[in-house]
Amino acid sequence: MAHPIRLFRRLVRHGLAPLRDPRPASRLIRQTARKEWKVLSFSMVCNLVQAAAEGATLGVVFLAVDLLSKPTGQTIDWTSKGFLGSLPQLTAALNALPSNELFLLLLGMAVLLKLLQSVGMYLGSLAMGYYGARTSSRLQAMIHSLILSLSFPCSSRYRVGDLLYVGGNGPGAVMTEINVVSGLVMTVLMGVTYLVVLLTLSPWLLLAAIIMGGILALVQQQILPRLRSYSFLGTELGRDLSTRITENIQGLRLLHTCGQLDEADRDVRSRSIAIEANGRASSRVGSITGPVTTFLPILMIAGIAGLSLVLFGNRNSGVLPSLVTFVLALQRLNGTFGGVASALGTLNANAAPLELLNNLLEPSDKEFRSRDGIPFQKLHQGISLRNVNLQYAPDLPPALRSIDLDLPRGSTVALVGSSGAGKSSIADLLCGLYNPTQGEIMIDDTPLDQLDLISWQQRLGVVSQDTFLFNASIADNISFGSANATRSQILAAAEKAQAAGFISDLPDGFDTLIGERGYRLSGGQRQRLSLARAILRDPELLILDEATSALDTQSERLVQQAIDQFERQHTVLVIAHRLSTIAKADQICVLDKGRIVEQGNHQQLLERQGIYAGLWKQQAESKSKGKSQNIEEIHQLLET
Repeated sequence: MAHPIRLFRRLVRHGLAPLRDPRPASRLIRQTARKEWKVLSFSMVCNLVQAAAEGATLGVVFLAVDLLSKPTGQTIDWTSKGFLGSLPQLTAALNALPSNELFLLLLGMAVLLKLLQSVGMYLGSLAMGYYGARTSSRLQAMIHSLILSLSFPCSSRYRVGDLLYVGGNGPGAVMTEINVVSGLVMTVLMGVTYLVVLLTLSPWLLLAAIIMGGILALVQQQILPRLRSYSFLGTELGRDLSTRITENIQGLRLLHTCGQLDEADRDVRSRSIAIEANGRASSRVGSITGPVTTFLPILMIAGIAGLSLVLFGNRNSGVLPSLVTFVLALQRLNGTFGGVASALGTLNANAAPLELLNNLLEPSDKEFRSRDGIPFQKLHQGISLRNVNLQYAPDLPPALRSIDLDLPRGSTVALVGSSGAGKSSIADLLCGLYNPTQGEIMIDDTPLDQLDLISWQQRLGVVSQDTFLFNASIADNISFGSANATRSQILAAAEKAQAAGFISDLPDGFDTLIGERGYRLSGGQRQRLSLARAILRDPELLILDEATSALDTQSERLVQQAIDQFERQHTVLVIAHRLSTIAKADQICVLDKGRIVEQGNHQQLLERQGIYAGLWKQQAESKSKGKSQNIEEIHQLLET
């Protein structure tokens, strides 16, 4: 007997474990609880009112049945009715009433008690709803803030789909935890009330109820671990499916151009089938508790109905009210056991998404971006890289080795080299996305890692080959990062970026919505908007990372004209594949396998007859050959 009771207590403690859980989500729940203690105290008072009203209702039912079971003319013996027996004036007044009026009075009291219980239930649920809404909103903001506070290398380790899944399901998991624990507290209070009633009626009948609870606890002991494993597997499958769907939507263009739409659809369907199979298995296990909790009370009541005749002896009265009240209390207690079982099952099913949320919120294994440092105001002298090395991961080869590079203020420095040579890595370092593994980057006389990174990044302009635009108006996209920009400043930036012409041809001009990632615009138009955004910021350093490599000749010419005008007054770092676009740069650095192998201006590098000269000759010959082929095709067309 002790084992089922001990097991049931262990399960209840497991259900209340979130109250002692040291992990971030539970800490947030407790922190919010301390701030909202008045709301939670009110909710607890409402729970106590519900429990007291339920116990009093059962007492009134007992009195009503006792009154009905007595012969005509007999009154209730109040001396054996506990608390009421100590109020002789009240019991005398009640006995003075006719039986019918007393019975109606008892019915009215039962209705009023149930009304009080219902009001307490509503107010308690309302209080917990307010508390849950506050916690959920704080959690949503916390998840977003945490993702944005991570360093770029740390955040890059996560898949977008995983972050979306946790961000979307995390608040719901916490709300589930709050609601279930709140319901469990109420269920336990009700269970205590029913146990007190049963103990008052007969300790032996209470023993029967405990046996029923022990059997349910044994059933739960077998079910809960399996439900937990199915929950973790289902969460993992759901997260993978969310990630795959997100990637498919983001890569629709690639799927269309590669003819992989059907393959992607089959992959998602197969993952959905796996989720369905896991859900069915979980349902088979989780559905066992309901039938057991339904059948067991009937079996117990059948035995108790016979047992009660023995327990209550040959008493002429009291058997019927005791049996009726006991059956009612036992049924309610059965519902309590079912509620505890359901709550424990829900907590186990909720453990997996809550674990994912805790893993995301746990700060100990994460790197955060720096928030302190010297505010950056203006570039006076220039930027210097001194013996800079960069290795993205311990198991990867170094991306940069012993880089020494100067970018004087107002100069244009170009980086050229094959793919993987380290050009973009230098740009990433200057943007503060990564920290050098060795060496330092000096902004004037201040190391970059001692500056306030946000103030430095706000003075950068970056135009890359992969331009990101928001699903907003053209004006909003150009002014992103320049919140105080006026309409005239936005127009001026667009004109400098050679973008005002095509914008004026659009239906709504600068108010035209450009769609997700700017899909309604061509590549050249998107690139010019990105350049206009950078120009509007009036950056101290403009970084052009392969900004024109994917453009057609006309778009490249327009963008290059805008860049040429901008370079005259600003410090510019150009990463280029087409050497013709950087021939006028003040300094050209040739990179190979993470090292600077040649350095100088265009003429100096040509005279050196090294790698740069070879690349220049190769591109010049390719361009000349392309022109000759075009001329021959024109002649053939004219002859035809």
